[in-house]
Amino acid sequence: MGETQTAALTEPFGSFPQIIADNASALGDQVALRDDEGELGWAELGDRVERIAARLQDDGLARGQSVAILGYSSIPYALVFLAAVRAGGVAAPLTTSASPEQLAGMAADSGAKHIFIDRAKLAELGDDCFPGMVRVVLDEDVDDWMAPAGTKAAAFDPQPGDPFNIIYSSGTTGVPKGIVHSHQMRWRQFAATASSWLENGLPVRSLASTPLYSNTTMVAFLPPLLAGGTVRVMRKFDVLRWLEFAQGDRTTVTMLVPVQYRRLMQEPRFDDFDLSALQLKYCTSAPFPAHLKREVLDRMPGALIEIYSMTEGGVVCLLEAHKFPDKLHTVGRPAPGSELKVLDDEDRPVAPGTPGNLIGRSQTMMMGYKNQPEKTREGYWSDPETGEVWQRMGDIGRVDAEGFVELVGRAKDMIISGGFNIFPVDLEDELAKEADVVEAAVIGVPSERWGETPVGFVTLKPDARGCDAIMAAVNSRLGKTQRLAQLHAIADMPRSHIGKLLKTELREEATRRGLPA
Repeated sequence: MGETQTAALTEPFGSFPQIIADNASALGDQVALRDDEGELGWAELGDRVERIAARLQDDGLARGQSVAILGYSSIPYALVFLAAVRAGGVAAPLTTSASPEQLAGMAADSGAKHIFIDRAKLAELGDDCFPGMVRVVLDEDVDDWMAPAGTKAAAFDPQPGDPFNIIYSSGTTGVPKGIVHSHQMRWRQFAATASSWLENGLPVRSLASTPLYSNTTMVAFLPPLLAGGTVRVMRKFDVLRWLEFAQGDRTTVTMLVPVQYRRLMQEPRFDDFDLSALQLKYCTSAPFPAHLKREVLDRMPGALIEIYSMTEGGVVCLLEAHKFPDKLHTVGRPAPGSELKVLDDEDRPVAPGTPGNLIGRSQTMMMGYKNQPEKTREGYWSDPETGEVWQRMGDIGRVDAEGFVELVGRAKDMIISGGFNIFPVDLEDELAKEADVVEAAVIGVPSERWGETPVGFVTLKPDARGCDAIMAAVNSRLGKTQRLAQLHAIADMPRSHIGKLLKTELREEATRRGLPA
């Protein structure tokens, strides 16, 4: 990229579509996108984005109107996402793991007239899905559907308050909430990231292995394109394919969720692959155990940065794990421009080092939930003295003397047993110390005697000791009020599409088992 282009990324606000168009013009045949099927050069990316955007406009896409996308990550998916924004619309990727009823609800909620869907998903849902919408099959019809070669879309000059995308939450029941992000918010997030990479001379070759409908993936998708780099999107995460891609592409930047890092570390052939090009690894979206961070630092090259935030916004904390090896039990400190408060259950500030409810604010706050102003307000906390709006993070945490934030648990997951507060993470950490345990989760279940009592679930290594022996060892190290009532082995932990542990499903499993007996 030229100096003028690089300088544009440091401006307080700019146009995503214009940066992408400038990169397409300047970078020609250099590879912009790769997927499981092939690759696409920058000039061709620019042409296709313009042609898809032009057709959307010809079809009557209004400024700020959504374009729904449903399918596995691919080059066509990425092009439609970029083209929706280029046309003045809003990219609305839908969650492939959602039920048909949820998908119909999300599509209606988004207000989209068009839905781009891949053949596999269409076959699963049936030809009658999404009635009344213009339906384009991503992996078959886009080339014939888009405007003729060389067509340019009408100009779109984005304003800071224009919506950029809708990310749907991973709700397990009902229609997930649509989290709306503005052009200004995305610019603040990702232009600065791209600029910092370029200033540090990082050759940008990104490997995106989480789905393009996830906010997590945006870090590995949008900043690399702003930086004029190359992005590989994976249809589905597979450990050996990830390693093959990272080695073959000479990947320099990646984003992985904790369960992906765990699976990489467990792969017997991991050390056979050359990952020496890797310079920057990110992690977010789920608790990242300190022992796993340590193993990743020991075995994978490059810096490791953990990001703690919410899709909705709030505080953004960063842990540069490679610089602070003694702080791996934390999620780092608030990033520049982010603020954090810790409040008790009556919304009063707590003493330093005391666990409490985290609230935060930053320059990267959502515009709100689509069509749900009341739900939007429920998630906010207003400072009674200043009127400033903060986002409730939904987590319980404490801040140490150096400003590092340690998460104690989700507010909704806290167990109250006999009047005592029990934080599941404390018990999970003790279970993780047992050599037989691969992964652990603790939930509260109803108890006539205590109100609630902690019950643990574990996945175990082959030839592990029995759960009674493991529980006895752990309980011997815990305080009397913290001790596990029961421990159960399960084959796999239930997870969302991006690897978040689903304690709701563990609670359902506990109910099915009649726990505690």
